[in-house]
Amino acid sequence: MDTKTLKVLVISIVIVLAIQVTAAASGPFGPPQPVSRPAGGLHTGIGYWFQEDKIKDNEAYISRQHQIYTELGYGFKRNWDLYARVGLSDLKLFDAFSPTTTVTTTSRNDFSENWKIFTTLGVKGFYPFHPAFGVGAFVQGTYYFSDFTDNVTGTRGGVPFTVGLGIKNMWDVNAGIGFQATVPWGINLYIGPYFYYSEAKAAPTAGITGLPITSGETTLRNNTAFGGFAGIDAPLSRGFRLQLEGKYADRLSGGASVTYAY
Repeated sequence: MDTKTLKVLVISIVIVLAIQVTAAASGPFGPPQPVSRPAGGLHTGIGYWFQEDKIKDNEAYISRQHQIYTELGYGFKRNWDLYARVGLSDLKLFDAFSPTTTVTTTSRNDFSENWKIFTTLGVKGFYPFHPAFGVGAFVQGTYYFSDFTDNVTGTRGGVPFTVGLGIKNMWDVNAGIGFQATVPWGINLYIGPYFYYSEAKAAPTAGITGLPITSGETTLRNNTAFGGFAGIDAPLSRGFRLQLEGKYADRLSGGASVTYAY
């Protein structure tokens, strides 16, 4: 990838961000340089990701997810990479059922739902300024095909109730730049900033005064629009590589994956 192509990619990322205006970052971004073999080709992988973020409507909630996924990608001479992931994720929203008035009580405060299917699509480009140093850019998006739902019981002024809450159409988009340095033993270290936007619709089955989400449908969005990430990409043997990555916006997230280049 020449300098002109890299500039076009960076400008494209800025345009995407401008269109979105403000989009939680699911899963790792990986090293800026594709993990395929030098001549290019397919690569696969499996991974685990722990995700925490802060999302808000009129109130702010801490969200937590545990994700497992499998990945398939194709690298073009280790300068461009297209990849897709399919996985399962749970979702916990702290204090989503926490009463806001003293006349309302609930059996518990947190929303929790188990494994739902999601998919992630991404593209990245990399430019090596030196055999041991380079810079890359990426765009990555995730969509959850299933709704997260949970129910809670409680009382309002002494009258019992049961209400459900659905988190629907959950998605996110991320874009960033990563700087990579290669150290002895073929280990790649990388770090960089990223921008992101996440959105979901929250809808209760009934309107209960004294709950954070009382009635109708509301939109949940991420609280912070940017963060930073860092990771290590290390060779194992026979085409396998280990990746460890962490990132921080409002909260700290991290995970690990193993990839194989064909």
